This record gives sequence, structure tokens and C-alpha cells, in this order.
Amino acid sequence: MTNPFAGGPDRSNINRKSVKQLYDGGTPSLRGTIIKIALLAILDAVTIFVTFILFMRHLWLAVGIAVVAMLIINWLYLRRGGLPAKYLAPGVVLLIAFQIYVLFFSAYTAFTNYGSFHNGDQKLAVSAIRAAGYGVVDGAPQYDVHLVKTEKGSIEFLLTDPVNGKVFVGDSANEKLVEIPACSTAIADIIKNNSTSVSTADCETVSLGDNLADAVSAPGYAAAEQKGLSKAKLNTLAATRLYVDPANHEGQFVKTDDLMVAITYQTELVWDAKNITFTRVTDGVVFKAAEDGYFRAEGKADGEKVSDIGWRVEVGFKNFQTIFTDKNLRAPLLKIISWTFIFAGSSVLTTFIAGLAIALLFNDERMKFKRVYRSLMILPYAFPAFLSAYVWRGLLNTDQGFINNVILGGNHIPWLTEELPARSAILLVNLWLGFPYMFLITTGALQAIPAELTESATIDGATPWQILRQIKLPLLLVSIAPLLISSFAFNFNNFTLIYLLTKGGPMDSATSGYDAGGTDILITFVYKIAFSGGHGQDYGLASAFSILIFIVVATFSLVSFRRTRTLEDVN
Repeated sequence: MTNPFAGGPDRSNINRKSVKQLYDGGTPSLRGTIIKIALLAILDAVTIFVTFILFMRHLWLAVGIAVVAMLIINWLYLRRGGLPAKYLAPGVVLLIAFQIYVLFFSAYTAFTNYGSFHNGDQKLAVSAIRAAGYGVVDGAPQYDVHLVKTEKGSIEFLLTDPVNGKVFVGDSANEKLVEIPACSTAIADIIKNNSTSVSTADCETVSLGDNLADAVSAPGYAAAEQKGLSKAKLNTLAATRLYVDPANHEGQFVKTDDLMVAITYQTELVWDAKNITFTRVTDGVVFKAAEDGYFRAEGKADGEKVSDIGWRVEVGFKNFQTIFTDKNLRAPLLKIISWTFIFAGSSVLTTFIAGLAIALLFNDERMKFKRVYRSLMILPYAFPAFLSAYVWRGLLNTDQGFINNVILGGNHIPWLTEELPARSAILLVNLWLGFPYMFLITTGALQAIPAELTESATIDGATPWQILRQIKLPLLLVSIAPLLISSFAFNFNNFTLIYLLTKGGPMDSATSGYDAGGTDILITFVYKIAFSGGHGQDYGLASAFSILIFIVVATFSLVSFRRTRTLEDVN
């Protein structure tokens, strides 16, 4: 025999060259190279800017990840070859940024006390405590405030004590008060002589009535107005402290919040940066940094906190311990868990039965206009779920709702304000939203069943019920069981319907601080803990709950899928 390819080209070499050209992506054009370099330059500029912000916040791990990612992207797109990696790289980066990072961050958060009272580091907490650690001095003078402009154009305060006749200007640069003798003399004369307000060459005053006046300008300081000043400037002025003794920043100071009246305050907490402690001025109690992220009293049995402001620390399994041991959480949590399983299971069961029944009805060959009817049946599935939830909320209104007033003849059933009717309403609305999906998948599964099976069963004398129970339903479950499992997992975390329809209500007044309602499922309860809980926003506890929800759903799905394989083997 002769080789039919003898003397011809080597096909293996041709195939290898084709694969190599495909892998290399061909020879790039000059235009494509310029565009690629320009896009990489923009990406690098954004990455460097973000890295600088992360660097200033001392987020070293994030800085390292950003730099490494930038170098890999540049190396990947500037070299020849690696065409598949160039297409996969954007998707991988987005996957890491929006999925993997979120997953690991949530897991890490579950082992911290991160929340509304612990949302920063210790340095930020110290700044916040020091900023709020002062009180009003009883009997100290209050000052009327006017804004003035210096010869250099900066804005300062002109403060008048209308009782004692003293006038001061605020020196914001040195955080101190400077008395203006000329203005003090003018105001003192008005008070002493019961005269009307006067204006002199050195100090202009404005009458307050009752023989009192304010200074509105002083030597070297012209009157100014708030109008035209930026919001940031006004906030800076309102936060300015003017110390009575400039050498003692732990003593008394004057501060105005509304830029109209200034009040004398006394620092109540003295910060010791060396020992990292606060000392309360009134009784000398020392507060040290504790392991729970608070400054607590030293040597006191009750562990008094200096403030509700704390910082983020790692607390180990404390959040998980709270879930299983907190007596205040136990009763509402057990109720919520049971309702979550009832809601998810009932939703899958009712929607599957309704969808299958309609699919069987419209699968009858004798029915005309089946396409029209099927199109109408999937309309609830076509509308956005949040719009449908709002429409149903209006329909179920106790006093003005269409269901009570028209369908039920004027009965005032509290669909959304009492627990049992609210749960029934949620299942009804979810049935409305979910049966079209089940109708679609069961219709497809029914049409995939060979007609010969049902025809043979009919010839053998099987009834329609026997055909459904012994032939159609087992074959249906083989194909749609994974979809039923995914439907259960979806309804287990069906946040949208619960929150938009009832917001988890009606609320239970006996929940000991936890915002738990009669229709709350685990995911809505976790949302309230994270963003609107009675104990404040507790992201750490919410993340711990999220991990447990993931474990429950993953375990259920794993067991169910194994049962599905058994079902396939039986069939």
C-alpha cells in the first residue's frame, strides 16, 4: 500500500502552526498596540491612585494585592501570546473583587466586633471620644457671636459677653481668646451708663435692647457675613475650640455650634497617649483599653465604659457564641428559623403543585389557543418582583385594599398587621410570583416524556391518575429535582418579597432589643441586625449568621442532590 499523503505537506506541523497562531493572537497592528497601551495607562493611573489612598490608610495587604494585580495585568497584555489568558483575566479579576473578596471579608467580619460602635481603629475611636468628652461649665459666661474678617482675609469670631462687658476675638490659629480693650470699654460703658448702643472709631456695636449691645467689628477686624462662605468653612468654624488658657488644652474652652452663641465648656476626659488611657476629671477614674474594643474603668467590678464609642477588634467565636447562648435571642431566633423552613418548603410545594396542574391542563392536545393561555400564565414571571410586591401590598391593605373591599365584601382582614394573616398573605403572593416558573419547567419536562410511554399505559388500561403518579411524576422529578432544590435555596433567602411586603412585621414587642417580626425569615432578620437592630448595627453578628445560613443551605442542597442521584438510579 502507498501512503496517500506521501510527498504532501506535514499535516501535524500545519495544525501546530495554526494552534500557535491562535494562541499568539496573530501579529498586532500599530493601531491596536497604541490603543492597548493607552488603556493600560489609564488602568495603571487609576490603580496607582487607589493604591495611594490605601497606603495613606495603612491597608498594607490591599496595597500589596493592588500592586501585584497591576504588574500581572501589564505583563499579561504587553507580551506576545497567552490569548486565552487575556480573555479570562477581566472575568477573573471581577470574580476576585466581587465574589471571592466579599466571601472572605464576610467570613473575617464574623470573627470581629465590627459594627456601629466599632467601625474604625483605636486611633479613630480616641479622636471621637476626645471630641465628645466635654461638658458645659455651670455659671460660665455665654457669648454672642459675630463673624469678622482680618486684614489678611481670614474669618474669625468676635465674641461679646453682654453681662460683664467683655469683648474677645478668636485666634483660631493658636486656639485662644484675645480681648479687645476698646470694644470691652465701649460695651462696659453701655451697660454701666444704661445708654443706647454707640459706634466709635475703634469699635462698632449693635443694640440688643435693654441697654445691651454686641460688638460687630473691632480694630483690624471688619464685619463679615455667613453668606458666601462654603459649607466646609462653616463646619470648620463650628468645630473650632478657643481655650481660656492656651497652655492647657485639657481645661476650659469656648465653642459655638450655631455661629450665633458661644458656650464655655470644660474638658471632662484627659487623654494620656503614652499609657493609652483616659482619666475622668471629676473623679479621677482611669479608663484603659479592653479586649472588647472599649475603654473600660480600671479596678471597677462593673467595667464601666468611658463611652459607647469603640474600635474594631478580633473576638474569636464570640458572635457564634451569642447566637447559641444569648437568652434574649433564643426565643425569636427559634421562631424565625421554623418560619423560614415553613416558608421555603411551602413556597416550593405550592408553586410546584400549581405549576404542574396548569402545565398538565395546557398539555392536553384537545385544548385550543394553548399558546395564548401559556403566554398569559407567565405574565407574573415577566413583571419585576419588587413591583408586584408593592402592588400586592396595596391590594392587601386592611382599609382601602381591593381584596378586602371588593373580593371579600368589605371585611377588614388585617393581612399585613397580624402574624397569621401576614404569613398567609406572603405565601399567597409568593405563589403568584412563583407558579409561572414551575409552569415553564414542568411544561418542558412533560413535553420531553416520550408519548409511547403514556400510549402504552393507556392501552394496558391505566387510568390518567395512574399514568401521572407512576410514569409522568417520577420522570418529571428526575429532570426538575435540581430546580426544586435551587428554588428552595432561593426562597430560603427570599429577602425581596418579605421586606417589601411586610418588612418582617408585624413586630414582636417582647424580643428584648432584637428587631424580630412575625414574618421575618433568617435573611431579613440578619439584615436588621446589620443595619437597623435594636442593639445598633452589628456587622460581626450578621456575618456570623450569614455563615450559618450558608452552611444550612449548602448542607440541604448537598443531601438533596445526593437523593436526586438515587432517584436517577431508580428510574
